Amino acid sequence: MAKAMTLRLEEELARELEAIARVEGISVSKAVRQAVAQYVQAKRTDRAFQKRLGRFMNENKAIL
Repeated sequence: MAKAMTLRLEEELARELEAIARVEGISVSKAVRQAVAQYVQAKRTDRAFQKRLGRFMNENKAIL
């Protein structure tokens, strides 16, 4: 199931995103989903981030 989220962008960045989506023939929402998916994938393979994530998870077991 998809989760709705609100995103605020600076006007210039929003215009660029809209132009990119138009050129690619996709919705702005799809362009954002693709960008977020790429960002998350990069973090999955980033060893330094994974180490910080592991520490965070261990330190916050009670609230997670």
